[in-house]
Amino acid sequence: STMAAPFAPSLGSLVLLCALAVSAEITEEEDVLVLKKTNFEEALKAHPNILVEFYAPWCGHCKALAPEYAKAAGLLKAEGSDIRLAKVDATEETDLAQEFGVRGYPTIKFFKGGEKSSPKEYSAGRQADDIVNWLKKRTGPAAATLTEVTQAESLIADNEVAVIGFFKDVETDGAKAFIKAAEAIDDIPFGISSDDAVFSKFEVTKDAVVLFKKFDEGRNTFDGELSKENLLTFIQANQLPLVIEFTEQTAPKIFGGDIKSHILLFVPKASKDFQDKMDNFRKAAEGFKGKILFIFIDSDVDDNQRILEFFGLKKEECPALRLITLEDEMTKYKPETSEITAENIITFCTAFVEGKLKPHLMSQDIPEDWDKNPVKVLVGKNFEEVAFDPTKNVFIEFYAPWCGHCKQLAPIWDQLGAKYKDSKDVVVAKMDSTANEIEAVKVHSFPTLKFFPAGEERKIIDYSGERTLEGFTKFLESGGKEGGAPAGDDDDEVEISPQMFEVSVV
Repeated sequence: STMAAPFAPSLGSLVLLCALAVSAEITEEEDVLVLKKTNFEEALKAHPNILVEFYAPWCGHCKALAPEYAKAAGLLKAEGSDIRLAKVDATEETDLAQEFGVRGYPTIKFFKGGEKSSPKEYSAGRQADDIVNWLKKRTGPAAATLTEVTQAESLIADNEVAVIGFFKDVETDGAKAFIKAAEAIDDIPFGISSDDAVFSKFEVTKDAVVLFKKFDEGRNTFDGELSKENLLTFIQANQLPLVIEFTEQTAPKIFGGDIKSHILLFVPKASKDFQDKMDNFRKAAEGFKGKILFIFIDSDVDDNQRILEFFGLKKEECPALRLITLEDEMTKYKPETSEITAENIITFCTAFVEGKLKPHLMSQDIPEDWDKNPVKVLVGKNFEEVAFDPTKNVFIEFYAPWCGHCKQLAPIWDQLGAKYKDSKDVVVAKMDSTANEIEAVKVHSFPTLKFFPAGEERKIIDYSGERTLEGFTKFLESGGKEGGAPAGDDDDEVEISPQMFEVSVV
């Protein structure tokens, strides 16, 4: 089925091709090995540590990754590393894709020590540095021992972010906590040194942990009790720039991090007051380090339009601010004023942190002909009175316009509407959940089908039966008993999750 995640810019059909293997030689493109079913085993024998990207030629996310992936392969090769990078066209090599459970593109897996059985999923950032650091962490010591100043200098020079532990005695509890923290973080290189010259070069006088970075203040020194947890909190708060631009490459860092509250500034980069808006945004960010990520999105970029849509924004409305939390529920917030000043942003973020904001629920206007057809059209503004009408049994499909499964369901849902159009107490309805949000129902996947039986109790029953006219009819005739499930247990079709920004779903 042609099913793209909402933010996947492109989609292609899967083509099955039979390839006859004459020989199993391994070719290379830009230092990246090209693997097929016929040479996969052989590649693992020749290169015990190998990172493999399963891609689709049509996938936009894969295209964005390609130059960085090749650069990482080249960097490792130039160092004489035994780690190799490889790629598999999963649309041609369907057996391999199936064997390794490839469900979205790109899927990247690390095969270590020639083992084929349980490769480790790669989920770190998508820049060459991130890839190289992650692989070195997987194959070498968690923290490199730095015995000379030049080693420390090149660790800092070669990486966007690096963490160095200065310990006169590496057997102390503090040093051990440092190593534990180093083991827990995949995409940042760590070094440890007890060398006097290294201490004095970086003006460190007593045991310390310092984070070096190529942005903002350049270096942060840990202050507090040395424990793994405290160190991780310190690193998480300081490893990202105060303000990050949302791109294909930074998306995994933004969503994969531990800070789940994000404020987004949608702004056209080309506008003349861009710098002024950014200065205000950055100024506000300083007080929320480690609590809220400050992200800006170029609202003119085509690939970003889906994200604007997700927040119910139009290009013309930018610059605009929105806040989102990615906890169990994705919740969006909108400031009361549209004027973007440091003061307004600080007020907005403070209210959020103190739990004083009400979620921003999007709604379209009620269409004039919302009840003209057998399937009633609901929006945020008329949902409450229709769904919770105590005299009616209301069956609602929550859908997304771009969702393939929803399109397949549409004709059946229309038939169901037609069947009950003259019913006194059954209403069949639908709501576009990408443009309408309601307090009572949180939609996590599409399509979601819920039944609101008559009565004053405001009961909600999830439908989990077959998506057929017969299944739906049985369910309605049994008052929501057959094919129903207690709310909360469903088999997700298309999940609404941050991964939508990173992976094209097959």
